[in-house]
Amino acid sequence: MVRMSDLRDRDVINVNDGKRLGVIIDIDMDIENGRVKAIVLPGSGGFMGVIGRKNDLVIPWEKIVKIGVDTILVDYTVEMENA
Repeated sequence: MVRMSDLRDRDVINVNDGKRLGVIIDIDMDIENGRVKAIVLPGSGGFMGVIGRKNDLVIPWEKIVKIGVDTILVDYTVEMENA
């Protein structure tokens, strides 16, 4: 079993290019069905990553390839960013 609080400490890595996307800052939940819909990562830019930050990355749960001990592998494409 993996606790949601444990997921926040893991690096999220894109399997397409090996790029580190960041760490989870939030989780999008479907409360009615008790399921995780997506993970949310901080967007880039801004002062200290807060002020003026671009849109956060929302990665659907279905795009998670593997949850490991230290990392979470995702199948992330640029098209997802523009959706």
